[in-house]
Amino acid sequence: MATRIRLQRHGKKGKPFYHIVIADQRSKRDGRYIERIGSYNPITVPATIDLEFDKAVDWVMKGAQPSDTARAILSYKGVLMKKHLLVGVRKGALTEEQAEEKFAAWMSDKESKIQGHAESILKAKEEARLKWAADENAKRMAAKAEEEEEEAAEETVASEDAAPAEEENKEA
Repeated sequence: MATRIRLQRHGKKGKPFYHIVIADQRSKRDGRYIERIGSYNPITVPATIDLEFDKAVDWVMKGAQPSDTARAILSYKGVLMKKHLLVGVRKGALTEEQAEEKFAAWMSDKESKIQGHAESILKAKEEARLKWAADENAKRMAAKAEEEEEEAAEETVASEDAAPAEEENKEA
């Protein structure tokens, strides 16, 4: 039986949520599956991926073929790197300890990159919020200055109107 690792869509219209499943290649997209190994939520920033790592590695080692999106998710989580190292151990190119060392180093490097990306997203959002607040403040200040100018103009017009009336009263 040809097995695939693929996404099974759930969620409302316009708000997708996916289960990562092992399914027979011939079954429908949202149809019957063999095992559920995780979930993927693309709506959150960054996307939320929950994956049972050991089950995923086990299925990939058994020969399950991931779909394009599932392959990207498995690569992001390190499943394909782990498979690569395990194949090297099986062939005798590496020892188990060397493979674990390499994988741990790769994962720490990957985590630092992800953390840096998340921080840059938060920083950009904060900068955008501050810029928006500054623009709004400038608009408010301009509107207030305009109102003050209009009030000052009205006062001068009113005082000019009042001055001729006073002069007429003095003449009489």
